[in-house]
Amino acid sequence: MTEIRLYNTATRSKQLFKPLDPNNVRMYVCGPTVYDRAHLGNARPVIVFDTLYRLLRHVHGPDHVTYVRNFTDVDDKINATAMARRQAGAPGSLEQLVRERSDETIRWYREDMDRLGALRPTHEPRATEYIDQMVALIADLIAKGHAYEAEGHVLFRVRSYAGYGRLSGRSVDDMIAGARVEVAPFKEDPMDFVLWKPSGDDLPGWGSPWGRGRPGWHIECSAMSQELLGTSFDIHGGGNDLQFPHHENEIAQSMCAHPDAGFAQVWMHNEMLQVEGKKMSKSLGNFFTVHDLLAQGVPGEVIRFVFLGTHYRKPMDWTAEKAQGARRTLKKWYAEIALADGRGEVDAGVVASLANDLNTPEAISKLHDLSARQDWHGLRASLRLLGLIGRNVPDWAGDSPVDANTTALIEALLVERAEARRNKDFARADQLRDGFVTAGVIIMDGAEGSTWDLTPEFDKSTLEALK
Repeated sequence: MTEIRLYNTATRSKQLFKPLDPNNVRMYVCGPTVYDRAHLGNARPVIVFDTLYRLLRHVHGPDHVTYVRNFTDVDDKINATAMARRQAGAPGSLEQLVRERSDETIRWYREDMDRLGALRPTHEPRATEYIDQMVALIADLIAKGHAYEAEGHVLFRVRSYAGYGRLSGRSVDDMIAGARVEVAPFKEDPMDFVLWKPSGDDLPGWGSPWGRGRPGWHIECSAMSQELLGTSFDIHGGGNDLQFPHHENEIAQSMCAHPDAGFAQVWMHNEMLQVEGKKMSKSLGNFFTVHDLLAQGVPGEVIRFVFLGTHYRKPMDWTAEKAQGARRTLKKWYAEIALADGRGEVDAGVVASLANDLNTPEAISKLHDLSARQDWHGLRASLRLLGLIGRNVPDWAGDSPVDANTTALIEALLVERAEARRNKDFARADQLRDGFVTAGVIIMDGAEGSTWDLTPEFDKSTLEALK
């Protein structure tokens, strides 16, 4: 069986992945707060952990992997939308209006992520459907002395958990000095965080032993992961912006409730996204949603390819140039795999790259190698593993200038160029080099051979004149 090595944030090292139960590999990833369309940055953890999900399914079998990604549908922005709709005369309780808004945004989210080639997780729990489990977990933490009630709130005693701060590598005192913490007179300690808060008549709420209220954000993921994956599971993932306080607080709650369980064994965090070298923000005019790009005609496969071109632990820069290059490369590959007349096996080099802490840039280089070797069957199977093709070549790629004759011609000219170099026929080698440029063929020479791509200005007649 393929050995998988993953970087564990908790140990700050890359380590051999050993699932607790190889017959049921379990992964939890923090999902979106569903108050609006998913922006481009929201797509990065989806694509990163979908790729890991695909690798785990490939190695352990599709029936032996359980993937949970939640929807946070308890949020002030969702509440504000529900209040505005009620004030506008919409019928129903606040809870019903929240549900309606969440239904709409979850549908949008699923449609957009489907277009990016992301598989649906095994479970997609909504926070509002696990209130009972949250209340039970909070009550258990109170009974064990790790939480306390104060003025209708329930708060977690951070200093009751000695391991607090290990994930982020900071002490509690350092966090107090450097963090913005909510100051409230009913807190025993500034770092204590809310597990349950009261709801007035103008806010959605649920019954609890501490009065009508709603859960804090952090308790939601602890309760849902425990219910669906158990008190111990293999991988917990999310963006690195969640490392503190969200994941730190999840660990504290879950470990105090089940001190012998261990909670998540491996913690994985993806880096953030930039647009054209700058942080995405509405003030800079470079903020856009996944739906915006799709509506502009950028295919989901192209978006995914650009994301996979950067290792998940490095900041990623979305650029129009990268998108254009990805479109060209994918159209070329899609035309080539149309030559495949049967099923192939996923390339071992692609699997090895993914098994090395999801080294997707290296995996893409292996796809280029498969193309250069004209292993169309292996290329198709490997594209499917990476989520870059479904059952069929997408419609947008149907006008590709690449066909069997073009591919054969370019490969033959590359062989001739290599022979001219070996024979020191530099005039012919230079003629082919310049001819490729004029024809709009990009040649990339590497240690393992040459790969090629086509520019939008590709001219097949100019290429044929080189024969």
